[in-house]
Amino acid sequence: MSTRTEPARTSLRRGTPADAEDLAELFWEARRESVPHIPMIVHPRESVLPFVEHVLLAEFEVWVAESGGRLVGFLAVVAPDVLGHLYLRADHTGHGLGMRLLDVAKQRFPEGLQLWAFESNTDALRFYERHGFVPVEHTDGDNEEGAPDVRMVWRPRGRSSRRSTAASTH
Repeated sequence: MSTRTEPARTSLRRGTPADAEDLAELFWEARRESVPHIPMIVHPRESVLPFVEHVLLAEFEVWVAESGGRLVGFLAVVAPDVLGHLYLRADHTGHGLGMRLLDVAKQRFPEGLQLWAFESNTDALRFYERHGFVPVEHTDGDNEEGAPDVRMVWRPRGRSSRRSTAASTH
């Protein structure tokens, strides 16, 4: 079985306010490309840039993946331990880039992480499970999209996976 590897020219770096427009476009496109596995954003497209500028880049630690001068993925984490977003352009999945971004999150929050993923996003659920996340809670859709989701937790070996509730972000 051969595995595809991510092109070496893809670099990871901290996101900056200068990335806002490209990051908003990437966020919208990655969500659009993921339908029907995950629901489309319930807010209008013109709301994405203000969200990126005033919430994502202001409240989260954002890391971007860049290839050929174009953003192809991003990760957003927030203290104390929430992985809020991890999205890749469809043509950059399956190359190890998601794992590289996830490794950044694990390095930034070595005590552990939690996240919410849509139950219908079975590829993402399998990805997170392969990387040590364990499902700990299921909902019937108490999020903006009204879609059932799963809270998953990663703890380094030897640490408990029990945690209190966290904000529902995807």
